[in-house]
Amino acid sequence: MKYEKIFSIVATFYIAQPVSDENVTVIDTDFSNIPVRLHVPKRKSERKRPAIIFIHGGIFVFGSCKITAHDNMNRLISNKIGAVVLGIEYRLAPKYLFPAALEDCVSATKFFLQEKILAKYRVDPSRICIMGESSGGALAATVTQLLRSDPEFKNRIKAQALIYPGLQLVDTFLPSHREYPHGPILHREMMFKLASLYVTEDSSMIQALLRNEHMPEESRHLFKFVNWSNFLPEKYKKNYVYTEPVLGKVNASYPVLMDSRLFPLLANDSQLQSLPLTYILTCEHDLLRDDSFIYIARLRNVGVQVFHDHMEEGIHGALSFTMGAVALNLGFKIRDRYIHWLEENL
Repeated sequence: MKYEKIFSIVATFYIAQPVSDENVTVIDTDFSNIPVRLHVPKRKSERKRPAIIFIHGGIFVFGSCKITAHDNMNRLISNKIGAVVLGIEYRLAPKYLFPAALEDCVSATKFFLQEKILAKYRVDPSRICIMGESSGGALAATVTQLLRSDPEFKNRIKAQALIYPGLQLVDTFLPSHREYPHGPILHREMMFKLASLYVTEDSSMIQALLRNEHMPEESRHLFKFVNWSNFLPEKYKKNYVYTEPVLGKVNASYPVLMDSRLFPLLANDSQLQSLPLTYILTCEHDLLRDDSFIYIARLRNVGVQVFHDHMEEGIHGALSFTMGAVALNLGFKIRDRYIHWLEENL
């Protein structure tokens, strides 16, 4: 059985039903024909509410905003800070290739940001945050970039929150890739197998990614955006020597990998400098760690205000480990730090 099938089957066992309680109303509905879940606080307030747009992870092939860990978190946020939380059920690969997931996230977000919809849920248009974790962090970062360049919506996003996001696969030899190829949790080869399903049906891409020989001939000008030797803190460079990715042969290169809508780290500096207040949480023991460190450095270099929360004991995916037999103190700690940041900044 293929990886994506196994993960999808397992995920279905953890889907939470849309059950309201005395504090929060939970609604499953459609925004622009895209399934969404809303958590709406019941308590009255004279002040309009903040809102969080939540985009789940799952390497683009599995996952749901409705899994119990996410549902519990969004319910807690809704009740604790009085926020409306919108979770988006975007289309998944391999059935739907790039840019399907992104298009769904953009469409559902724009629907929610309409004045009449914000008014319906009493949302303050100046207090909205887009949040994503793991591959959902890539989607959240891209949605934020796109909306901030859209005159109709650029002032509707106050903040973005990215939890251990995967932001590029241009260079697959970053130090964190070399330190943690076998996890914990996220394995390099498994990640490439699943992530490749979002962009192509050609399985040869996996081996090209493993060798760092997958980028098209015309992509060299993009390497400066992900050159870790220019952006990582000294302690992460250690004994590693930077070498450029090897430009792929014609049959092993994929032009889609040059698209900044797929990899938000490829956005140029003029695009980045328009971005809002940013929260990024990174985990030390995570092969995606260095993606975030590069993004943080680039954002700060162009004047974006960034709050960086680094978990020295952190592992990828810990935010999902807050339920039942798989609960970890680390998962609760990450969740609580993220919620505290929301309380302070929304």
